[in-house]
Amino acid sequence: MSRGTKRILAISTIALIFLVGWLVGNHHGQQLTGNQIRLYLSGPNGSDKLTRVLTMIEHEYVDSISRDSLTELAIPAILHKLDPHSVYLPPKEFEEAEEPLKGEFDGIGVVFNMATDTVIVLNVIPSGPSRKAGVQGGDRIIKVNDTLIAGQKMSQIAVMKRLRGPRGTNVKLSIERKGIDDLVDIVVTRDAIPLHSVEAALMLTDKVGFIKLSQFARTSYAEIRKALASLRKQGMEGLIFDLRGNSGGFLDQAILIANEFLPANSLIVYTEDRNGKQLRQFSDGRGGSTDLKVAVLIDEASASSSEILAGALQDNDRGTIIGRRSFGKGLVQSQTEFHDGSALRLTVARYYTPTGRSIQKPYTAGDGESYEHDLVERFKRNEFFSADSIHFADSLRFTTQKGKVVYGGGGIMPDIFVPLDTLNVTKYFSEVTGRNILYRYTIDYSDRHRKALEGAKSVTELKALLEGDKQLFNDFVQYAEKQGVKPNWSEINKSRHIMEAQLRAYISRNSDLEDNAFYYFIYPIDKTVLRAIEELNK
Repeated sequence: MSRGTKRILAISTIALIFLVGWLVGNHHGQQLTGNQIRLYLSGPNGSDKLTRVLTMIEHEYVDSISRDSLTELAIPAILHKLDPHSVYLPPKEFEEAEEPLKGEFDGIGVVFNMATDTVIVLNVIPSGPSRKAGVQGGDRIIKVNDTLIAGQKMSQIAVMKRLRGPRGTNVKLSIERKGIDDLVDIVVTRDAIPLHSVEAALMLTDKVGFIKLSQFARTSYAEIRKALASLRKQGMEGLIFDLRGNSGGFLDQAILIANEFLPANSLIVYTEDRNGKQLRQFSDGRGGSTDLKVAVLIDEASASSSEILAGALQDNDRGTIIGRRSFGKGLVQSQTEFHDGSALRLTVARYYTPTGRSIQKPYTAGDGESYEHDLVERFKRNEFFSADSIHFADSLRFTTQKGKVVYGGGGIMPDIFVPLDTLNVTKYFSEVTGRNILYRYTIDYSDRHRKALEGAKSVTELKALLEGDKQLFNDFVQYAEKQGVKPNWSEINKSRHIMEAQLRAYISRNSDLEDNAFYYFIYPIDKTVLRAIEELNK
Protein backbone atom coordinates (compact mmCIF):
# COMPACT_ATOMS: atom_id res chain seq x y z
CA MET A 1 0.00 0.00 0.00
CA SER A 2 1.51 3.38 -0.97
CA ARG A 3 2.03 6.17 1.56
CA GLY A 4 -0.65 8.26 -0.13
CA THR A 5 -3.16 5.40 -0.01
CA LYS A 6 -2.36 4.76 3.66
CA ARG A 7 -2.88 8.41 4.49
CA ILE A 8 -6.23 8.60 2.71
CA LEU A 9 -7.38 5.40 4.37
CA ALA A 10 -6.09 6.57 7.74
CA ILE A 11 -7.79 9.95 7.61
CA SER A 12 -10.98 8.28 6.52
CA THR A 13 -11.01 6.08 9.59
CA ILE A 14 -11.90 8.95 11.90
CA ALA A 15 -15.10 9.59 10.01
CA LEU A 16 -15.76 5.85 10.06
CA ILE A 17 -15.59 5.76 13.86
CA PHE A 18 -18.22 8.46 14.22
CA LEU A 19 -20.40 6.87 11.57
CA VAL A 20 -20.34 3.40 13.07
CA GLY A 21 -21.02 4.83 16.51
CA TRP A 22 -24.08 6.63 15.13
CA LEU A 23 -25.33 3.53 13.33
CA VAL A 24 -24.92 1.36 16.42
CA GLY A 25 -26.62 3.93 18.58
CA ASN A 26 -29.58 4.19 16.25
CA HIS A 27 -30.01 0.50 15.43
CA HIS A 28 -29.51 -0.91 18.95
CA GLY A 29 -26.58 -3.15 18.04
CA GLN A 30 -28.28 -4.88 15.08
CA GLN A 31 -25.95 -5.77 12.20
CA LEU A 32 -26.78 -3.82 9.06
CA THR A 33 -27.15 -5.56 5.72
CA GLY A 34 -25.66 -4.22 2.50
CA ASN A 35 -29.11 -3.06 1.34
CA GLN A 36 -29.69 -1.21 4.62
CA ILE A 37 -26.34 0.55 4.25
CA ARG A 38 -27.10 1.62 0.69
CA LEU A 39 -30.55 2.78 1.78
CA TYR A 40 -28.99 4.88 4.55
CA LEU A 41 -26.40 6.35 2.21
CA SER A 42 -28.97 7.28 -0.37
CA GLY A 43 -30.91 9.34 2.20
CA PRO A 44 -30.42 13.02 3.03
CA ASN A 45 -27.81 12.21 5.71
CA GLY A 46 -25.72 10.10 3.40
CA SER A 47 -24.64 12.69 0.89
CA ASP A 48 -21.07 12.91 2.21
CA LYS A 49 -18.79 11.08 -0.21
CA LEU A 50 -16.22 10.18 2.45
CA THR A 51 -18.87 8.68 4.69
CA ARG A 52 -20.20 6.60 1.82
CA VAL A 53 -16.78 5.23 0.92
CA LEU A 54 -15.91 4.44 4.54
CA THR A 55 -19.12 2.61 5.20
CA MET A 56 -18.69 0.49 2.08
CA ILE A 57 -15.13 -0.40 3.14
CA GLU A 58 -16.27 -1.31 6.64
CA HIS A 59 -19.07 -3.60 5.50
CA GLU A 60 -18.28 -4.73 1.94
CA TYR A 61 -14.52 -4.69 1.43
CA VAL A 62 -13.18 -8.13 0.48
CA ASP A 63 -10.80 -8.32 3.47
CA SER A 64 -11.62 -7.46 7.06
CA ILE A 65 -9.82 -4.43 8.40
CA SER A 66 -9.04 -3.80 12.06
CA ARG A 67 -10.60 -0.49 12.96
CA ASP A 68 -8.19 -0.03 15.90
CA SER A 69 -5.10 -0.44 13.75
CA LEU A 70 -6.46 2.04 11.22
CA THR A 71 -7.23 4.49 13.99
CA GLU A 72 -3.59 4.43 15.11
CA LEU A 73 -2.64 5.38 11.54
CA ALA A 74 -5.40 7.88 11.10
CA ILE A 75 -4.90 10.23 14.02
CA PRO A 76 -1.20 11.00 13.38
CA ALA A 77 -1.95 11.49 9.68
CA ILE A 78 -4.63 14.06 10.45
CA LEU A 79 -2.55 15.89 13.03
CA HIS A 80 0.35 16.00 10.58
CA LYS A 81 -1.71 18.48 8.55
CA LEU A 82 -2.03 20.84 11.53
CA ASP A 83 0.62 22.73 13.49
CA PRO A 84 3.92 21.08 14.57
CA HIS A 85 2.86 20.75 18.21
CA SER A 86 -0.47 18.94 17.86
CA VAL A 87 0.50 15.31 18.43
CA TYR A 88 -0.95 11.89 19.18
CA LEU A 89 0.90 9.77 21.74
CA PRO A 90 0.31 6.00 21.73
CA PRO A 91 0.11 4.42 25.20
CA LYS A 92 3.82 3.66 25.61
CA GLU A 93 4.97 7.00 24.26
CA PHE A 94 2.50 8.84 26.49
CA GLU A 95 3.71 6.96 29.56
CA GLU A 96 7.33 7.83 28.76
CA ALA A 97 6.47 11.48 28.05
CA GLU A 98 4.53 11.90 31.29
CA GLU A 99 6.96 10.19 33.65
CA PRO A 100 9.52 13.02 33.96
CA LEU A 101 6.71 15.49 34.70
CA LYS A 102 4.92 13.50 37.40
CA GLY A 103 7.48 13.91 40.14
CA GLU A 104 8.28 10.26 40.87
CA PHE A 105 8.64 6.79 39.36
CA ASP A 106 9.07 3.27 40.69
CA GLY A 107 12.61 1.97 40.52
CA ILE A 108 15.76 1.06 42.44
CA GLY A 109 17.21 4.53 43.03
CA VAL A 110 20.56 4.72 41.27
CA VAL A 111 22.15 7.14 38.81
CA PHE A 112 24.07 5.15 36.23
CA ASN A 113 26.00 5.55 33.00
CA MET A 114 26.90 3.15 30.20
CA ALA A 115 30.04 4.78 28.87
CA THR A 116 31.80 1.44 28.30
CA ASP A 117 28.78 -0.77 27.53
CA THR A 118 28.63 -1.59 31.22
CA VAL A 119 26.16 -0.15 33.73
CA ILE A 120 28.31 1.89 36.10
CA VAL A 121 26.58 3.17 39.23
CA LEU A 122 27.61 6.81 39.58
CA ASN A 123 25.47 7.66 42.60
CA VAL A 124 23.04 5.92 44.89
CA ILE A 125 20.06 8.05 45.91
CA PRO A 126 20.12 8.65 49.69
CA SER A 127 17.40 6.74 51.56
CA GLY A 128 16.49 4.95 48.31
CA PRO A 129 15.99 1.19 47.94
CA SER A 130 19.46 0.54 46.49
CA ARG A 131 21.17 2.39 49.33
CA LYS A 132 19.19 0.34 51.84
CA ALA A 133 20.13 -2.89 50.02
CA GLY A 134 23.84 -2.07 49.98
CA VAL A 135 24.52 -0.93 46.40
CA GLN A 136 27.50 1.45 46.24
CA GLY A 137 28.78 4.10 43.89
CA GLY A 138 31.28 2.58 41.48
CA ASP A 139 29.53 -0.80 41.34
CA ARG A 140 29.16 -2.38 37.88
CA ILE A 141 25.82 -4.10 37.27
CA ILE A 142 26.69 -7.21 35.27
CA LYS A 143 23.39 -9.12 35.47
CA VAL A 144 19.78 -8.23 36.20
CA ASN A 145 17.68 -11.19 37.39
CA ASP A 146 20.44 -13.52 36.13
CA THR A 147 20.30 -12.01 32.62
CA LEU A 148 23.66 -10.72 31.37
CA ILE A 149 23.49 -7.03 30.44
CA ALA A 150 27.19 -6.10 30.47
CA GLY A 151 28.79 -6.09 27.02
CA GLN A 152 25.47 -6.80 25.29
CA LYS A 153 25.22 -3.36 23.63
CA MET A 154 21.86 -2.73 25.29
CA SER A 155 20.46 0.76 25.04
CA GLN A 156 20.10 2.81 28.21
CA ILE A 157 16.32 2.65 27.81
CA ALA A 158 16.42 -1.15 27.62
CA VAL A 159 18.45 -1.32 30.83
CA MET A 160 16.08 1.10 32.57
CA LYS A 161 13.13 -1.12 31.68
CA ARG A 162 14.83 -4.05 33.41
CA LEU A 163 15.66 -2.04 36.53
CA ARG A 164 12.32 -0.31 36.90
CA GLY A 165 9.06 -1.94 37.88
CA PRO A 166 6.11 -1.72 40.27
CA ARG A 167 6.96 -0.73 43.80
CA GLY A 168 7.19 -3.66 46.18
CA THR A 169 8.65 -6.02 43.56
CA ASN A 170 12.18 -7.37 43.81
CA VAL A 171 15.03 -7.25 41.33
CA LYS A 172 18.26 -9.23 41.70
CA LEU A 173 21.46 -7.40 40.75
CA SER A 174 24.73 -9.24 40.17
CA ILE A 175 27.42 -6.66 40.80
CA GLU A 176 31.12 -6.42 40.07
CA ARG A 177 32.80 -4.52 42.90
CA LYS A 178 36.38 -3.33 43.13
CA GLY A 179 38.45 -5.56 45.43
CA ILE A 180 35.98 -8.49 45.25
CA ASP A 181 36.80 -11.37 42.92
CA ASP A 182 33.30 -12.83 42.56
CA LEU A 183 30.06 -11.15 41.59
CA VAL A 184 28.05 -9.80 44.52
CA ASP A 185 24.32 -10.60 44.39
CA ILE A 186 22.03 -7.95 45.89
CA VAL A 187 18.23 -8.08 45.94
CA VAL A 188 16.63 -4.64 45.78
CA THR A 189 12.97 -4.01 46.51
CA ARG A 190 11.68 -1.36 44.13
CA ASP A 191 10.06 1.72 45.62
CA ALA A 192 8.93 5.23 44.66
CA ILE A 193 11.88 7.38 43.54
CA PRO A 194 11.41 11.15 43.56
CA LEU A 195 12.21 13.05 40.38
CA HIS A 196 13.57 16.56 40.76
CA SER A 197 13.28 19.30 38.16
CA VAL A 198 15.75 21.52 40.03
CA GLU A 199 19.07 20.01 38.99
CA ALA A 200 21.18 22.30 41.11
CA ALA A 201 20.81 25.11 43.65
CA LEU A 202 24.01 26.61 45.04
CA MET A 203 25.93 29.80 45.73
CA LEU A 204 28.47 30.65 43.03
CA THR A 205 29.78 33.71 44.89
CA ASP A 206 29.11 35.22 48.30
CA LYS A 207 26.04 37.07 46.96
CA VAL A 208 25.04 35.32 43.71
CA GLY A 209 22.98 32.14 43.78
CA PHE A 210 22.37 29.72 40.93
CA ILE A 211 19.36 27.53 40.16
CA LYS A 212 19.23 25.13 37.22
CA LEU A 213 15.69 24.08 36.25
CA SER A 214 15.59 21.19 33.77
CA GLN A 215 11.82 21.14 33.11
CA PHE A 216 8.49 22.42 34.41
CA ALA A 217 7.16 19.38 36.27
CA ARG A 218 4.29 19.13 38.76
CA THR A 219 6.69 19.78 41.64
CA SER A 220 8.76 22.57 40.07
CA TYR A 221 7.21 25.52 41.92
CA ALA A 222 7.59 23.80 45.29
CA GLU A 223 11.18 22.88 44.46
CA ILE A 224 11.99 26.44 43.38
CA ARG A 225 10.56 27.95 46.57
CA LYS A 226 12.60 25.52 48.68
CA ALA A 227 15.77 26.32 46.73
CA LEU A 228 15.19 30.08 46.99
CA ALA A 229 14.68 29.84 50.76
CA SER A 230 17.90 27.84 51.16
CA LEU A 231 19.97 30.25 49.06
CA ARG A 232 18.50 33.26 50.86
CA LYS A 233 19.82 31.83 54.15
CA GLN A 234 23.27 31.61 52.54
CA GLY A 235 23.27 35.32 51.71
CA MET A 236 21.91 35.40 48.17
CA GLU A 237 21.14 38.89 46.83
CA GLY A 238 21.10 38.06 43.13
CA LEU A 239 19.90 34.91 41.32
CA ILE A 240 21.02 33.28 38.10
CA PHE A 241 18.04 31.28 36.87
CA ASP A 242 19.29 28.81 34.24
CA LEU A 243 16.59 27.74 31.75
CA ARG A 244 18.99 26.68 28.99
CA GLY A 245 17.90 23.42 27.44
CA ASN A 246 14.57 23.52 29.31
CA SER A 247 11.95 22.57 26.71
CA GLY A 248 8.96 23.37 28.92
CA GLY A 249 6.27 21.41 30.70
CA PHE A 250 3.30 22.47 32.78
CA LEU A 251 2.13 26.02 32.04
CA ASP A 252 0.74 26.56 35.55
CA GLN A 253 4.19 25.96 37.06
CA ALA A 254 5.71 28.68 34.88
CA ILE A 255 2.97 31.08 36.01
CA LEU A 256 3.49 30.24 39.69
CA ILE A 257 7.25 30.71 39.42
CA ALA A 258 6.85 34.03 37.57
CA ASN A 259 4.48 35.15 40.33
CA GLU A 260 7.29 34.57 42.83
CA PHE A 261 9.31 37.42 41.27
CA LEU A 262 6.65 39.92 40.16
CA PRO A 263 4.88 42.69 42.11
CA ALA A 264 1.10 42.61 42.42
CA ASN A 265 -1.15 43.03 39.37
CA SER A 266 1.59 42.35 36.82
CA LEU A 267 0.35 40.56 33.71
CA ILE A 268 2.24 37.27 33.43
CA VAL A 269 0.80 35.77 30.23
CA TYR A 270 -2.45 35.56 28.33
CA THR A 271 -3.87 33.03 25.91
CA GLU A 272 -6.30 33.55 23.04
CA ASP A 273 -8.35 30.84 21.32
CA ARG A 274 -9.88 30.65 17.83
CA ASN A 275 -12.86 32.76 18.91
CA GLY A 276 -10.72 35.55 20.33
CA LYS A 277 -11.50 34.56 23.93
CA GLN A 278 -8.66 35.56 26.22
CA LEU A 279 -7.53 34.19 29.54
CA ARG A 280 -5.22 36.55 31.42
CA GLN A 281 -2.98 35.58 34.34
CA PHE A 282 -1.84 38.27 36.81
CA SER A 283 0.53 38.16 39.76
CA ASP A 284 -1.03 38.33 43.22
CA GLY A 285 1.79 40.19 45.00
CA ARG A 286 2.50 37.35 47.40
CA GLY A 287 5.75 36.22 45.77
CA GLY A 288 8.66 35.98 48.16
CA SER A 289 11.39 37.10 45.72
CA THR A 290 10.07 40.41 44.36
CA ASP A 291 13.16 42.19 45.74
CA LEU A 292 15.70 39.74 44.32
CA LYS A 293 17.89 40.71 41.37
CA VAL A 294 17.40 38.14 38.63
CA ALA A 295 19.26 37.06 35.49
CA VAL A 296 17.56 34.41 33.37
CA LEU A 297 19.69 32.27 31.04
CA ILE A 298 18.14 30.95 27.82
CA ASP A 299 19.32 29.36 24.60
CA GLU A 300 17.90 27.87 21.40
CA ALA A 301 16.62 24.82 23.32
CA SER A 302 14.61 26.88 25.83
CA ALA A 303 10.97 26.55 24.81
CA SER A 304 7.33 26.84 25.82
CA SER A 305 7.04 27.37 29.60
CA SER A 306 10.66 28.57 29.69
CA GLU A 307 9.73 31.27 27.20
CA ILE A 308 6.61 32.20 29.16
CA LEU A 309 8.67 32.74 32.31
CA ALA A 310 11.48 34.61 30.51
CA GLY A 311 8.95 36.72 28.58
CA ALA A 312 6.99 37.61 31.73
CA LEU A 313 10.12 38.88 33.51
CA GLN A 314 11.48 40.63 30.44
CA ASP A 315 8.24 42.44 29.54
CA ASN A 316 7.71 43.55 33.15
CA ASP A 317 11.28 44.93 33.29
CA ARG A 318 11.91 42.47 36.10
CA GLY A 319 15.21 40.81 35.31
CA THR A 320 17.82 40.54 32.60
CA ILE A 321 17.59 37.83 29.96
CA ILE A 322 21.01 36.56 28.91
CA GLY A 323 22.13 34.03 26.29
CA ARG A 324 20.81 33.25 22.82
CA ARG A 325 17.41 33.44 21.13
CA SER A 326 15.00 30.79 22.44
CA PHE A 327 13.21 28.13 20.42
CA GLY A 328 9.93 29.92 19.67
CA LYS A 329 6.95 27.83 20.83
CA GLY A 330 3.90 30.00 21.47
CA LEU A 331 1.09 27.47 21.05
CA VAL A 332 -1.02 26.05 23.87
CA GLN A 333 -2.00 22.36 23.84
CA SER A 334 -4.98 20.76 25.54
CA GLN A 335 -4.39 17.15 26.53
CA THR A 336 -7.08 14.49 26.19
CA GLU A 337 -6.34 11.03 27.57
CA PHE A 338 -8.06 7.94 26.16
CA HIS A 339 -9.10 4.71 27.85
CA ASP A 340 -6.27 2.71 26.26
CA GLY A 341 -3.58 4.92 27.80
CA SER A 342 -2.96 7.03 24.72
CA ALA A 343 -3.39 10.80 24.56
CA LEU A 344 -4.04 13.65 22.16
CA ARG A 345 -2.30 16.98 22.59
CA LEU A 346 -4.22 19.44 20.43
CA THR A 347 -3.29 23.08 19.96
CA VAL A 348 -6.26 25.13 21.18
CA ALA A 349 -4.82 28.62 21.67
CA ARG A 350 -1.84 30.92 21.30
CA TYR A 351 -0.13 32.53 24.23
CA TYR A 352 1.18 36.09 24.38
CA THR A 353 3.70 37.81 26.63
CA PRO A 354 2.58 40.86 28.67
CA THR A 355 3.46 43.35 25.90
CA GLY A 356 1.24 41.41 23.50
CA ARG A 357 3.87 39.58 21.49
CA SER A 358 3.54 36.04 20.22
CA ILE A 359 6.87 34.29 20.28
CA GLN A 360 5.71 31.41 18.05
CA LYS A 361 8.16 31.05 15.19
CA PRO A 362 6.71 30.75 11.67
CA TYR A 363 5.56 27.36 10.42
CA THR A 364 3.71 25.86 7.48
CA ALA A 365 0.90 23.48 8.38
CA GLY A 366 1.89 19.97 7.34
CA ASP A 367 5.59 20.82 6.92
CA GLY A 368 7.05 19.51 10.14
CA GLU A 369 10.41 18.76 8.55
CA SER A 370 11.26 22.41 7.86
CA TYR A 371 10.10 23.35 11.35
CA GLU A 372 12.35 20.73 12.94
CA HIS A 373 15.33 21.93 10.91
CA ASP A 374 14.91 25.56 11.95
CA LEU A 375 17.75 25.41 14.47
CA VAL A 376 20.07 24.01 11.81
CA GLU A 377 19.17 26.95 9.57
CA ARG A 378 19.84 29.36 12.43
CA PHE A 379 23.29 27.84 12.83
CA LYS A 380 23.97 28.20 9.11
CA ARG A 381 22.92 31.85 9.27
CA ASN A 382 25.51 32.40 12.02
CA GLU A 383 22.82 33.25 14.59
CA PHE A 384 24.54 31.26 17.33
CA PHE A 385 27.63 33.43 17.02
CA SER A 386 26.41 36.94 16.17
CA ALA A 387 23.35 38.91 17.26
CA ASP A 388 23.66 40.97 14.08
CA SER A 389 22.66 37.85 12.12
CA ILE A 390 19.21 37.88 13.76
CA HIS A 391 16.63 40.09 12.08
CA PHE A 392 13.08 40.96 13.17
CA ALA A 393 10.45 42.80 11.19
CA ASP A 394 9.40 46.22 12.49
CA SER A 395 5.85 44.87 12.83
CA LEU A 396 7.11 42.53 15.55
CA ARG A 397 8.55 45.36 17.63
CA PHE A 398 7.08 45.96 21.11
CA THR A 399 8.04 48.23 24.01
CA THR A 400 7.96 47.58 27.74
CA GLN A 401 6.68 50.14 30.26
CA LYS A 402 10.25 51.32 30.88
CA GLY A 403 10.91 51.73 27.17
CA LYS A 404 12.89 48.56 26.47
CA VAL A 405 12.41 47.25 22.94
CA VAL A 406 11.46 43.58 22.62
CA TYR A 407 10.48 41.49 19.60
CA GLY A 408 7.97 38.75 18.90
CA GLY A 409 7.52 36.29 16.08
CA GLY A 410 10.27 33.81 16.84
CA GLY A 411 11.40 33.11 20.39
CA ILE A 412 12.63 35.38 23.17
CA MET A 413 15.57 37.56 22.12
CA PRO A 414 17.82 38.06 25.16
CA ASP A 415 18.68 41.50 26.50
CA ILE A 416 22.33 40.46 26.47
CA PHE A 417 23.51 38.16 23.68
CA VAL A 418 26.27 35.67 24.48
CA PRO A 419 27.54 33.73 21.46
CA LEU A 420 28.30 30.03 21.38
CA ASP A 421 31.89 29.70 22.57
CA THR A 422 34.20 27.72 20.29
CA LEU A 423 37.30 29.88 20.73
CA ASN A 424 39.50 27.34 22.53
CA VAL A 425 38.10 24.19 20.95
CA THR A 426 41.06 22.38 19.38
CA LYS A 427 41.35 19.12 17.48
CA TYR A 428 42.81 17.45 20.60
CA PHE A 429 39.89 18.62 22.73
CA SER A 430 37.40 17.41 20.12
CA GLU A 431 39.09 14.02 20.03
CA VAL A 432 39.12 13.36 23.77
CA THR A 433 35.55 14.61 24.26
CA GLY A 434 34.02 13.30 21.03
CA ARG A 435 35.37 9.81 21.67
CA ASN A 436 34.19 9.99 25.30
CA ILE A 437 37.74 9.55 26.58
CA LEU A 438 37.60 12.48 28.97
CA TYR A 439 34.39 11.25 30.54
CA ARG A 440 35.61 7.66 30.85
CA TYR A 441 38.72 8.93 32.58
CA THR A 442 36.60 10.73 35.20
CA ILE A 443 34.80 7.46 35.97
CA ASP A 444 38.14 5.67 36.31
CA TYR A 445 39.47 8.43 38.56
CA SER A 446 36.33 8.35 40.70
CA ASP A 447 36.72 4.60 41.18
CA ARG A 448 40.29 5.05 42.40
CA HIS A 449 39.44 7.93 44.76
CA ARG A 450 35.89 7.09 45.82
CA LYS A 451 36.48 7.18 49.57
CA ALA A 452 38.09 10.61 49.34
CA LEU A 453 35.27 11.92 47.11
CA GLU A 454 32.57 10.60 49.42
CA GLY A 455 34.37 12.14 52.36
CA ALA A 456 34.08 15.65 50.90
CA LYS A 457 30.97 17.27 52.38
CA SER A 458 31.13 20.64 50.60
CA VAL A 459 32.28 22.09 47.28
CA THR A 460 35.06 23.83 49.19
CA GLU A 461 36.39 20.46 50.39
CA LEU A 462 36.01 19.00 46.89
CA LYS A 463 37.89 21.95 45.41
CA ALA A 464 40.75 21.47 47.86
CA LEU A 465 40.84 17.76 47.06
CA LEU A 466 40.89 18.11 43.28
CA GLU A 467 43.16 21.16 43.06
CA GLY A 468 45.49 19.43 45.49
CA ASP A 469 46.02 16.57 43.05
CA LYS A 470 48.80 18.06 40.94
CA GLN A 471 49.08 14.94 38.77
CA LEU A 472 45.42 14.84 37.71
CA PHE A 473 45.79 16.58 34.36
CA ASN A 474 49.01 14.85 33.29
CA ASP A 475 47.50 11.54 34.34
CA PHE A 476 44.55 12.26 32.07
CA VAL A 477 46.83 13.07 29.10
CA GLN A 478 48.65 9.75 29.60
CA TYR A 479 45.27 7.96 29.81
CA ALA A 480 44.15 9.59 26.54
CA GLU A 481 47.41 8.53 24.86
CA LYS A 482 46.75 4.91 25.85
CA GLN A 483 43.33 5.31 24.23
CA GLY A 484 44.95 6.38 20.95
CA VAL A 485 45.05 10.19 21.20
CA LYS A 486 48.64 11.38 21.10
CA PRO A 487 49.40 14.57 23.04
CA ASN A 488 49.73 17.79 21.08
CA TRP A 489 50.91 20.25 23.70
CA SER A 490 50.24 23.43 21.73
CA GLU A 491 46.61 22.36 21.38
CA ILE A 492 46.48 20.96 24.92
CA ASN A 493 47.67 24.25 26.41
CA LYS A 494 45.10 26.19 24.39
CA SER A 495 42.24 23.99 25.62
CA ARG A 496 43.69 23.12 29.02
CA HIS A 497 41.49 25.37 31.18
CA ILE A 498 38.37 23.91 29.53
CA MET A 499 39.49 20.33 30.03
CA GLU A 500 40.58 20.93 33.64
CA ALA A 501 37.18 22.40 34.46
CA GLN A 502 35.39 19.48 32.81
CA LEU A 503 37.57 16.92 34.56
CA ARG A 504 36.81 18.42 37.97
CA ALA A 505 33.13 18.87 37.17
CA TYR A 506 32.57 15.29 36.01
CA ILE A 507 34.62 13.82 38.81
CA SER A 508 32.77 15.86 41.43
CA ARG A 509 29.41 14.77 40.00
CA ASN A 510 30.34 11.29 41.25
CA SER A 511 30.45 12.58 44.83
CA ASP A 512 27.49 12.91 47.19
CA LEU A 513 27.17 16.57 46.11
CA GLU A 514 26.26 15.48 42.55
CA ASP A 515 25.02 18.27 40.24
CA ASN A 516 25.63 21.08 42.71
CA ALA A 517 29.31 20.24 42.56
CA PHE A 518 29.21 19.79 38.77
CA TYR A 519 27.85 23.29 38.14
CA TYR A 520 30.21 24.83 40.69
CA PHE A 521 33.24 23.51 38.82
CA ILE A 522 31.92 24.10 35.30
CA TYR A 523 30.78 27.72 35.70
CA PRO A 524 34.29 29.30 35.44
CA ILE A 525 34.33 28.30 31.74
CA ASP A 526 30.65 29.14 31.15
CA LYS A 527 30.69 32.60 29.57
CA THR A 528 26.94 33.02 29.88
CA VAL A 529 27.07 32.43 33.63
CA LEU A 530 30.10 34.71 33.98
CA ARG A 531 28.25 37.46 32.09
CA ALA A 532 25.26 37.01 34.39
CA ILE A 533 27.45 37.33 37.50
CA GLU A 534 28.93 40.52 36.05
CA GLU A 535 25.44 41.91 35.42
CA LEU A 536 24.15 41.05 38.89
CA ASN A 537 27.20 42.61 40.54
CA LYS A 538 26.63 45.97 38.85
